[in-house]
Amino acid sequence: MMNGKKIAADFEVVDNIAAGSSYFKLVLQASVDLPGIRPGQFAQVRVDNSKTTFLRRPFSIHYADASLNRIELLINKVGDGSRALSLLRKGDTINIILPLGNGFGTDLSGQSVLLAGGGVGIAPMLYLGKVLAVKNDVTFVFGFRSSDNIIDLSRFESYGKVRITTEDGSAGEKGYVTDHSVFNENFSKIYVCGPTPMMKAVSRYAKQHSVKCEVSLENKMACGLGACLCCVTETNEGHKCVCTDGPVFDINDLPW
Repeated sequence: MMNGKKIAADFEVVDNIAAGSSYFKLVLQASVDLPGIRPGQFAQVRVDNSKTTFLRRPFSIHYADASLNRIELLINKVGDGSRALSLLRKGDTINIILPLGNGFGTDLSGQSVLLAGGGVGIAPMLYLGKVLAVKNDVTFVFGFRSSDNIIDLSRFESYGKVRITTEDGSAGEKGYVTDHSVFNENFSKIYVCGPTPMMKAVSRYAKQHSVKCEVSLENKMACGLGACLCCVTETNEGHKCVCTDGPVFDINDLPW
């Protein structure tokens, strides 16, 4: 079940920044004090300027700054809702419910951790890296189609080492995330978010090497509160809602 305070509030657009070839970042200022946000939690965003988008859209919280009451969302333009959000300008207002779901486990100290992301699956990794880097040695490994898709590299580098793969070999090592030589190194825990085949591949690696691993699932969500049941996923303990029981799961809880 979800823990902690949640709010539904208006956020002012501080900036809308193009990122990579198809992504954009919304920097948002809350109209009220932000509750505590854990890495891996998400927000449900109301889309007011799209005639075909009737339900809120879920997005991982890319970054949060409680001192400024600001959050950032990293969004891929894939449908009418996300394209409508990409047209927001400084000073516009959007309504958001947050923070939702259960986040990553971050109660670690003195550990070597690997944060793996594919495509827009890198979204929760910036805030996660910020929190983990306070007491741990952080390495990121990200997979992109090409160098045109690489996002926020310098910001990630402020929290740890960054390793890159691209499918076309235009940056970093050629191939998929799981092809990267970083997997020859030793880590005490791995965190993953991205396409399901990638997460399953990393999970198999983690199990084979007895490494703790958490994954963030990206099932479609309508309500974000566990009422509509459209995001149900199969676990070793039966069906669970990704929006309330997840989106983060230990790989040992999944039938992978």
